[in-house]
Amino acid sequence: MAEFRIVNDYAHPIDKVWRALTDPALIPRWTAEGLGARPVGFATTVGTKFQYVAKPQRVWRGIVDCEVLASAPPAMLRYSWVGEVGEPPTFVTYLLAPHGGGTRFTYEHTGFTGIAGFFVLRALRRARHKMLDVGMPALLATL
Repeated sequence: MAEFRIVNDYAHPIDKVWRALTDPALIPRWTAEGLGARPVGFATTVGTKFQYVAKPQRVWRGIVDCEVLASAPPAMLRYSWVGEVGEPPTFVTYLLAPHGGGTRFTYEHTGFTGIAGFFVLRALRRARHKMLDVGMPALLATL
């Protein structure tokens, strides 16, 4: 199995970073640096099934089906991720911790298998870096 991890330090309090990551009205503002997904039915309650919806691409339907598996606001959120109908789920985890007067945010995406999973991992890693290195700091600066 393959995975990737992104660790960013944001000069903002943990509650502000949590809000930016989990407020359905704010999520499209930082995901716009990737494919601009908006959450549909999102909540941080365990068992919540939701979707990220973006503009369909040539090789992707534009919908990710997710289910919240664990939640401990404002420190952790874990959910499943299915980008194509019938494919096995992968798993996304948000970990937040106070760090140096701000917040250390760790994004993990695990469970990629096979050659198809390798290509999905590469594309998602590139998009997530844009979102979390560019989109998130810009959003946090405006809140």
